[in-house]
Amino acid sequence: MQTSIASLDLPPFRPRFPWWGGDLQTVANRLRRAATVLLPHGGERLRFPLADGTGDTLLAILHRPATPKPEAPLVLLIHGLTGSEDSQYMLSQARLLLDRGHRVLRLNLRGAGPSRAVCGGHYYAGRSQDFRALLALLPADLTRDGLVAVGYSLGGAMLLKYLGEEGASSPLVAAATVCAPIDLSVTCGHMMRRRNGIYHRYIIEQMKREATGEGASLSGAERAAILGSGSIWDYDEVFIAPRHGFVGAEDYYERCKPVRFMAGIRVPTLVLAAGDDPWIPAALYHRYDWAGNKALVPLLPESGGHVGFHGAGSDQPWSDGVIARFFDHG
Repeated sequence: MQTSIASLDLPPFRPRFPWWGGDLQTVANRLRRAATVLLPHGGERLRFPLADGTGDTLLAILHRPATPKPEAPLVLLIHGLTGSEDSQYMLSQARLLLDRGHRVLRLNLRGAGPSRAVCGGHYYAGRSQDFRALLALLPADLTRDGLVAVGYSLGGAMLLKYLGEEGASSPLVAAATVCAPIDLSVTCGHMMRRRNGIYHRYIIEQMKREATGEGASLSGAERAAILGSGSIWDYDEVFIAPRHGFVGAEDYYERCKPVRFMAGIRVPTLVLAAGDDPWIPAALYHRYDWAGNKALVPLLPESGGHVGFHGAGSDQPWSDGVIARFFDHG
């Protein structure tokens, strides 16, 4: 599938009242919290035991459309930091894709959401090996018509890293990312700015709660380090880095940042980000050499916030329709 933005004939993004500006676009999912019902599309819980000696198991929900579209690929949805299968953006995208006849798998990363209870370990931005393991465990009857994936925020960063590592060997036929932090160090510093203080306090408290939840395998020192973290950088410095073999937070950021791997991507990949995202600086996207890799399809509207894109004319986020059209185009 070779796709360009022009060939998709996309409507421009225009914010919907009252979600004007990057901050309101960002918080709209939590302020609205509109229930997204996936019926009549049936769902079933799937378990994916990881063969890495940890005993951890990833949990996901598979939905089959009430009216299947012939030869439609399975869509894997991957949430962001402190998200889960029930994040509003996951439900919203799932509903649209199911209505269009796709089967959809909503994944919980290692130690996230329902996976927390059956995982001693925890996800981080560089843990692309979990994607590799999951894809190897998918039943053949689910992937016989192809496989595509969507990664949101941190999940998008993991997906880009995986795609770059795999190159042409990836079983995915297409992918999309939404507001992925393609440079982890720059994004962390940006998030810790004073103007993002409310966001930062909220996120770090969610991270602590998630990492220390029931099922987590932690030493007393690790638990104390997590709970004592005053920032995302601290959390990565005292927990994620030593737990996973990095010298420190900056070593982790440098070795796992997606921009180190994106040149190796050979799967057609839509990369969507907003110019007014308060969490991820738009400059990271605008200075990247997109022309250097024809597999990457950047879409960088001026507004949309962080995983927002609540546009005029529809309650469905604009990004959902863009991604569905990208996948259907091939």
